[in-house]
Amino acid sequence: MSYLPAFIAPMRFTDPAAALAQARLIYDNSIAHLRQAMQRYVAGEDLPGHVRACYPFVRVQTDTVRRQASSQSARLSYGFVAGAGRFETTLTRPDLYARYYLEQFTLLLDNHGVELEVGTSNQPIPVHFSFAEDGHVEGSLSPQRRQLMRDVFDLPDLAAMDDGIANGTFEPKPGEPQPLSLFTAPRVDYSLQRLRHYTGTGPEHFQNFVLFTNYQFYIDEFVRLGHAAMQDPASDYVAFVEPGNVVTPKVSGLEKLGLDAKPLPRLPQMPAYHLVRADGSGISMVNIGVGPANAKTITDHIAVLRPHAWIMLGHCAGLRSSQQLGDYVLAHGYVREDHVLDEELPLWVPVPALAEIQVALASAVSQVTQLKGQELKHIMRTGTVASTDNRNWELLPDNGPQRRFSQSRAVALDMESATIAANGFRFRVPYGTLLCVSDKPLHGEIKLPGMANHFYRERVDQHLRIGIRALELLREQGIDQLHSRKLRSFAEVAFQ
Repeated sequence: MSYLPAFIAPMRFTDPAAALAQARLIYDNSIAHLRQAMQRYVAGEDLPGHVRACYPFVRVQTDTVRRQASSQSARLSYGFVAGAGRFETTLTRPDLYARYYLEQFTLLLDNHGVELEVGTSNQPIPVHFSFAEDGHVEGSLSPQRRQLMRDVFDLPDLAAMDDGIANGTFEPKPGEPQPLSLFTAPRVDYSLQRLRHYTGTGPEHFQNFVLFTNYQFYIDEFVRLGHAAMQDPASDYVAFVEPGNVVTPKVSGLEKLGLDAKPLPRLPQMPAYHLVRADGSGISMVNIGVGPANAKTITDHIAVLRPHAWIMLGHCAGLRSSQQLGDYVLAHGYVREDHVLDEELPLWVPVPALAEIQVALASAVSQVTQLKGQELKHIMRTGTVASTDNRNWELLPDNGPQRRFSQSRAVALDMESATIAANGFRFRVPYGTLLCVSDKPLHGEIKLPGMANHFYRERVDQHLRIGIRALELLREQGIDQLHSRKLRSFAEVAFQ
């Protein structure tokens, strides 16, 4: 026998705000039920059955491929279903995703002119995903009591949170609805938990534009710029958030952002920092560390936040003799020898450059350096970037990697950029890469401590400002110009 919350019957809506309110009511009731049951279990009570509460769902059904798109929604590459049929997804954290869900609901209603149905799904909420932030009530359980949790509560089920929809391999069973979103609610909840663990900040602080780097030098400069922005009355940013959810506000009244938080005693694996705008369109920056495994891990999880763009700012080996240390490389193609995404995104799938990102990055380089024309070309080269999982590729005796990189016409080599771009392609997140040449191993210029320190001091500030300016340009042009149809498949989900 199951111990369930009071049932809330499905309802139909033509008002997106009312549909969102109903989803939030169902979710809040489910979470309250799980939390209360967990408190009773920790206190030693015997509960009256297997405790279960389920996620809310949203469903849309249409019998025609025709859309009645407005001029605004017609410009977007999302917000509509692929054809006639029944489409559905589970929902989580309507408090965190309120703005996002409201936009998706509005577009579905505008494009199809049918009702949205919101109700309680059959997908259980794992009890671990119901805990409040920093709530670890199960920690006080005895080993025996903890072992019995699986008999009493639903625990995370990896079978319910794979990436089959995003990978294009999901096939609904006969009678099942088609997906509305790339991610199910359990998959989203799993990533929200991982983001706290890896970055040291809550998912509510993440902004819609993301910078990745693999050097602490860039983070140090981002922190300096973030605190400077908080002292600038003309800044559009309202807060700067650091690991531990430590908030430096520009104005008063931001207590809800976590002003009582304390710095962490040690940095997490991939610390994140956030320049916050009131509408969520600020900039988050993450130090992903070194290697494609980290690059895949963090983008797997940030993808559920549905950012508008992410860009890699890092260092690379220049592969051409004409390049100088400090030159920039704007990636327009990738050689993928990172091996971490081969199963999810086969190597035969091209990862194209996105014109909007390329133009923004090139414009940002010109604006920050004050160079144009041939002068700009002297310091920035557009070309193919190769990413490898072997940091010491140049030591292999047969010169195999060197031969392949030459055949690919690659101009630069790193360990993360192709991974970040490929996962952007896989998860429909616009992506780009701007690297800075820090050594030329094929030409006898290898990294040495003194030279590296001088290089970092000279280039980090400029490179970071270029990345920030590129994201600001993308924000200014409007997201309707950003989400490219290049990233959409034949039968794409409706949610952005």
